[in-house]
Amino acid sequence: MSGGTTPSVTDVGVRLVQLTKRFGGDAQACRVAKLIPGADPAGGFLAVDHIDLEVNEGEFFSLLGPSGCGKTTTLRMIGGFEPPTSGRVELQGKDVTWLPPYQRNVNTVFQNYALFPHLTIFENIAFGLRRKKVPDADVKARVSEILDLVELHGFDQRRPNQISGGQAQRVALARALVNRPAVLLLDEPLGALDLKLRKQMQVELKRIQQEVGITFIYVTHDQEEAMTMSDRLAVMRHGKIEQIGPPEDVYESPQTQFVAGFLGASNLLEGELKEQMDGYSSVLLAGGDAVILPSDRAPFAIGDTVLVGVRPEKVVIEAAREDAHTERGWNSVSGLLRVATYIGVSHQYKVEGPGGHNITVWVQNLGNEQAPRPGDRVRLSWRWEHTFAVLPQEGVSLDEEEEA
Repeated sequence: MSGGTTPSVTDVGVRLVQLTKRFGGDAQACRVAKLIPGADPAGGFLAVDHIDLEVNEGEFFSLLGPSGCGKTTTLRMIGGFEPPTSGRVELQGKDVTWLPPYQRNVNTVFQNYALFPHLTIFENIAFGLRRKKVPDADVKARVSEILDLVELHGFDQRRPNQISGGQAQRVALARALVNRPAVLLLDEPLGALDLKLRKQMQVELKRIQQEVGITFIYVTHDQEEAMTMSDRLAVMRHGKIEQIGPPEDVYESPQTQFVAGFLGASNLLEGELKEQMDGYSSVLLAGGDAVILPSDRAPFAIGDTVLVGVRPEKVVIEAAREDAHTERGWNSVSGLLRVATYIGVSHQYKVEGPGGHNITVWVQNLGNEQAPRPGDRVRLSWRWEHTFAVLPQEGVSLDEEEEA
């Protein structure tokens, strides 16, 4: 598992210690089991499996993974909506594991927003302040301030049915932020928006988080969304955290087969780790080709079966030539081009590579490249430092990503 620098106690906004949630053989488990393949409602199952996690103060942190991986259950335990089976939840150094939601300095934004249709936007945002009996003058000042922050000044007297979906999302965010929580939990809040608006709101959410400086914990199954907004992210699978780190580190150096396939797309080729020398390792592929990569990207033992990987955008594709030779610092394999697809900004190629495995290549469409055609023999090349290695994982397909 990777991560950034270890925060001090005072820097930690949220700490989870061996947090576990088991759903037993009851009615609730039966309902949940229908959503999770392989779950056994009679014997129960682990939705969250002994996870340890530290989220820094003021950080935008995402829990990323496919449906049923435990990310929403984890969020609900942080918010106090779901009691853990075991483990501990700390907020700003205080153990809040068994405190109800209203006693935690945390607010939550859900996908459905849950705005009150009979109240104005002003009163929707002011609702929490009214319940805390904040003086009217302070309510007016704080709501006005938060309306400016979410760029809805002048919308205060409208009702929820008079604004757009994107504006409703901002109202829900404003209502959560106006109470000045220490931590804001967001459970796929952009899921109901169309693609264009969702991308706009990703930028807006990040801007707002940076301005208010509050810790955001964001749940999503959308890889691009997590990478766009997060300072760090945790990739989850089967109730466990597979890898933690800044998006660029997790993307460029995935540590498991699942992470390599789920966060973006990866080409993975099976081989045997043969040699380690002078900071580099050699992997012999099933087809007989040797692939070189930095040894710190292959921290395994000689003789181990590994999957060597490279991202599609890192690969250069060209026509195969008999006189071709591989320059030092580059890996090269040959293959048969099966599919060529034009997708506007780029061409996408599917090549049958060593061992019969598919290799995907993305080439930016600059308008002057000579595009190979299906049926052509091609040569694929990429730099050593763009190569990584992971161990095979049971239940993870070599050529297909798990569904989100």
